[in-house]
Amino acid sequence: MPSAKTPRSSYHHGDLRAQLIAAVRELVETLGPDGFSVAQAARQAGVSSAAPYKHFKDRPELLRAVVGEAMSRLQAEMETAAARFPTGSLESVAAIGQAYVDFARAQPGVFRLMFSLTEGHQDAPDLLEKGQACFGVVIRGAAASLGLPENTPTVQQRAYMLWASVHGHSFLTIDRKTDVLSATIDDWTFLMAVSRAVLGGDGSEVG
Repeated sequence: MPSAKTPRSSYHHGDLRAQLIAAVRELVETLGPDGFSVAQAARQAGVSSAAPYKHFKDRPELLRAVVGEAMSRLQAEMETAAARFPTGSLESVAAIGQAYVDFARAQPGVFRLMFSLTEGHQDAPDLLEKGQACFGVVIRGAAASLGLPENTPTVQQRAYMLWASVHGHSFLTIDRKTDVLSATIDDWTFLMAVSRAVLGGDGSEVG
């Protein structure tokens, strides 16, 4: 179970929103996105049951805030991972994928929530923007590797191939479906193979 609550007296108005998001993130991991109430989230954060409504009008808005914060963290982690290798290298692209898989493995509940909260996204342009920003990291990696502008069809198509492969691998990993393999493959070997297969060509148009 999550750690002991922070005493209410230590909270400041400015960090209440962040504290509530952190509390809900823990509850999502332990109880699932449908397994707790706003009042329970408030208790987890160590604040009154009325406190969440200073920042969130209802439970769905609170969950969307958790997703938005998670998307921002995922983007930052992918960018940091890519920067550890030379720009345009296959290793840099594979590192983006490794950060994605690591995020899913470390926070499977939040990761699932990020891709299940699709209904209503047309009313949450901030989530759409954050999702596009995450994909933008993959696009930039593919563009640098291929030596092409980011907006070309080839870059867009191959970035999608990379994302689809890594996204699928991430879900198979957290669903423990990789155990059926007769010969296991580690993440990095898989990610380098995918990067090489998708980006190792001559950059000609796909399809």
